[in-house]
Order: sequence, then structure tokens, then C-alpha cells
Amino acid sequence: MFLSSCSTTRREISEDLSYGKSYAVASWYGPDFHGRPTSSGEIYDMYRNTCAHKVHPFGTRLKVTNLSNSRVVECVVNDRGPFVEGRDIDLSYASAKEIGLIGPGTGTVSLEVNGRDNSYIKQVKVQTTERTGPFTVQIGSFTEGINAIRLKAALKLKYHNVYIQETGIKGTTYYRVRVGNFPTFTDATSTAEELGQEGYPAVVMTADVTI
Repeated sequence: MFLSSCSTTRREISEDLSYGKSYAVASWYGPDFHGRPTSSGEIYDMYRNTCAHKVHPFGTRLKVTNLSNSRVVECVVNDRGPFVEGRDIDLSYASAKEIGLIGPGTGTVSLEVNGRDNSYIKQVKVQTTERTGPFTVQIGSFTEGINAIRLKAALKLKYHNVYIQETGIKGTTYYRVRVGNFPTFTDATSTAEELGQEGYPAVVMTADVTI
């Protein structure tokens, strides 16, 4: 496989979705997060039918039924969370309003997978010509630290070697969220491809810090 700076690599799409019905405790999030980046990189819009889930890949379409009133909404997973113990899915304001969850705040729902929008799958970018490590996989770079902290928390639901690197460029501090370090290029690209399949914008590069 030929790889160069700013090149991309991509695995074939593999569906790993459970189409059975499951039950969950739902909550919702709104104004405090409106306009901020989600874990998928999209900007959170509380008026769209989206949701945050801890496991389902980004782009998964979920049919959510409020068991207290049988009201239904379909929403797309584009974020990770919730991070409150005992809660399984965070609905956008619009999704929660549609099934009558705004007032109660939380409720028991059923979840059914209705397929996936595969446009959320990301190509892996490679920004190094080196083949000797260590390597790292960068997922995001932010000028606001809180956005990096949220993305790190999302990634740590599955990946253990997640860190934030602070870098100053022309008076501006950038908070770079990375997964690594990896001793070999193969190890780094394997993890990057897995992240890309989940819907994260992964970039393989030479690590410039020791963790």
C-alpha cells in the first residue's frame, strides 16, 4: 500500500449493528452544548433529531420509543455519551421533545436500529512519511480546552491511551486529542482504521511527545 503525507486509506464498510430491540434510560441535552463540536466532528444542533450513545457507530439510525406514552422518534447517533451513571442515551432537545421527555428529563425507552448512514465513515489520513515510530493518531484539534476534554472522555469509553497535547502557535493554544503512542506504523493505522469505521476523523502522524 502506497502512503504519503496527506494520503488516505480506508477499509471496506463492515456492518456491525444489532437489529434487535433493547431497553435503555434516556436523558436529553440542549442549550449548554448547542453550537459545540460533537464527538463525530459535527456541530451539535439541538433542533435536529440526533443523539449521543456510548457504543453505536456514528450515523446509526435509532428508533426511540418512550415506553410511558408510546411516542416514537428516529434519531441519528452523532455524539458519545451520556457520562452520567445509570443513563444510556442522550437525546437532542428536538428528539426529546418529540417523545415527551423534556419535562420528566429522563425516562425508559426502547431502542431499535434502523440501519446506518455510511457517510459518517471517515477515510484515514496519513501525515507522515516516516516508517519508524513512535506514531500517534490525532482525532481533533481545538482552541477551546473544554471541547478537547469532551472528545477525550468520549474516546476513553473504548480506548485507554487517549491524551491531550497542548501546542502554542503564533500566540494561540491548540488542544490536540490523540490516541497513542504506537511503536509501529501498522499498529497506528490499524487503530486509525477502526476509529474511521466508527466515524472519527483519524490522522496518523509521528508522535512528538512521550507518554
